[in-house]
Amino acid sequence: MVKGDTVKELGSSIMVVYQDKKNIYWFGSWETGVYRYDGKTLINFTTKHGLPNNRVDEIKEDESGNIYFTSCHPTSTIVKFDGNIFTTLSPISSNDWQHNPTDMWFKHAYRNEKVYRYDGSTLYELQLPKPPNLPNPFEIYSIYKDRKGNIWFGTNPVGVCRYDGKSFEWITEEDVTEFRNEGANGVRSIAEDKNGDFWFNTEYRYGVYDSITLKSNKFYTRHESIGGLDGKKDSDLDEYLSTVRDNNNNLWFVTYRSGVWKYDGTKITHYVVQDNSKDITLFCIYKDNNGGLWLGTHENGAFKFNGTTFEKFTP
Repeated sequence: MVKGDTVKELGSSIMVVYQDKKNIYWFGSWETGVYRYDGKTLINFTTKHGLPNNRVDEIKEDESGNIYFTSCHPTSTIVKFDGNIFTTLSPISSNDWQHNPTDMWFKHAYRNEKVYRYDGSTLYELQLPKPPNLPNPFEIYSIYKDRKGNIWFGTNPVGVCRYDGKSFEWITEEDVTEFRNEGANGVRSIAEDKNGDFWFNTEYRYGVYDSITLKSNKFYTRHESIGGLDGKKDSDLDEYLSTVRDNNNNLWFVTYRSGVWKYDGTKITHYVVQDNSKDITLFCIYKDNNGGLWLGTHENGAFKFNGTTFEKFTP
């Protein structure tokens, strides 16, 4: 049985937050492996305990409670942790695209066009087909399972793709491909709002399963959304890194350097996030099993929302 190191605090780089079915928290770092917190003890697992490297990009859980850690850099590795040992999964290259309800989907290494599908016994390495009108090379930045069970792949820079087990449908509008003058930011975040509309970290929202869209020739309709988060006409805050819908149907947006923004469907509220009175760089937002909101940061550990502000998490 693997025994990690008991530590008193998280590392500075916490890029992934996850709470499992047993309500245990897992914090993934890009530098110091993964941390397990059961409400009392904080345990750190690194390469010396069985991780292939100390970078964690994804944390997921299967129906049996096994935890999976994905690393996308410098190479791609997926590790299964059954509570006792770490097992690195070995992929097989395949063209057998399928979609079963219990399948798990994982990101691959950056700078390629592949994803992984895991059926519980075999890890399949699959090439995502290119969109018909964009033959450019691309990377897969995000994977999302929607309310109907379909899988979405957010890419950089060829837009977003929906896979329903039978076909691939692409959205390649300008806002999800070339983002402004700086080039492509990539579809890093996919979320559904209370009305079922999709948000792809751009200034537009997309209807997919509503009655109006289902009657149209396309599989989606594109709508003006909230625009810049700060309300300015020429705002730079119309692209963000991470989005989540809370238990009250508010949408929360995380920006790299400009804090967190909440949208309740009518108004926008800004939350400054600081450590030692200094603004910090953020990476992701996560909703736990009880609806609590967490932030992952590049250099300042994890933060949790206390109902008023985001404060640094200390075990």
